[in-house]
Amino acid sequence: MRGNRQRKAALALAICALLWLAGCRFGKTEVVFTSNLSENDVFVINDRICSLAEAKVFLTNYQNLYGTVYGINLWEHDFGDNSLKQYVKDLTISQLAQIVSMDFLAEQQEISLSEEELRQVERAAKDYYKSLSKEEIRYMGVDETVISDLYRQYGLANKLYTQLTADINEEVSDDEARVMEAYRIFVSTQEKANKVTEGLQAGADFLTLASSYNEESQAEITFGRGTLPAEVETVAFGLEPEGISEAIQTETGWYFIKCISNYNQELTDENKQVILERRRKEAFDDVYEAFVETLSSEFNQELWDSIEIEADANIKTKSFFETYEKFCKW
Repeated sequence: MRGNRQRKAALALAICALLWLAGCRFGKTEVVFTSNLSENDVFVINDRICSLAEAKVFLTNYQNLYGTVYGINLWEHDFGDNSLKQYVKDLTISQLAQIVSMDFLAEQQEISLSEEELRQVERAAKDYYKSLSKEEIRYMGVDETVISDLYRQYGLANKLYTQLTADINEEVSDDEARVMEAYRIFVSTQEKANKVTEGLQAGADFLTLASSYNEESQAEITFGRGTLPAEVETVAFGLEPEGISEAIQTETGWYFIKCISNYNQELTDENKQVILERRRKEAFDDVYEAFVETLSSEFNQELWDSIEIEADANIKTKSFFETYEKFCKW
């Protein structure tokens, strides 16, 4: 069985990626654009309000986590659109809405934090709050109570996710997770497929043919099961290194595959974790998706649209989730 740290990492991945909410929807409940919320309320689900201060904790941490790549501050560069800003804002709202919804489900499931878990939450809140500068506290509009409440909500969502996914089969075979490395040529017409076949039969180099005929953007690929069309997968996974397939016909065209490696150990191990996360998501969704339909929600679109993400050297906190991992040992 995986350890506590792996369980917490799984939740973080689940919330950040697997539980992504498209557009302005909380779970499967449509958001109502409303003026019934106060000027500092971002959304309400049932009777639980998310304040602007709570939202800005997540927004600020994501801003600093996602805003720097290889030492480059992305907020200081003009990419011609606001896609990164919008992604960070959407992710903030979707995460918070998901956590609130999960906490309601935890109550229904009679799951709660123990006294020791609550003490761990309080220690995390004190440590994180202590790490904040005066400028960061002022910018987010928080006190230690806000941080503590957020950690309790996040911790309860963590515990719910762990319990709902505790019984999944964690054995993933090498064959199920196997990842191959190969060269690929794809053509959409029989005429081009015939020319590639003729070239291969004449001993032409595979990559040379790919440069002339391949309609995909790149020839070199890595893939696991379920990535390519079934007809291609059946042939590809039977190839030995340096083996080259004949033309493989699919609904969209013809594929040619040259095997580089029929088993990449590192990528296969990584794919096992992806498969496990997929199983956990399915186990979680079996319960969660029906439940979230029962929740009502309202979203203060005007307030959230007014919030701008700005680069500020004094606002650099990004350790909210890392601090949770440090103190919350379940």
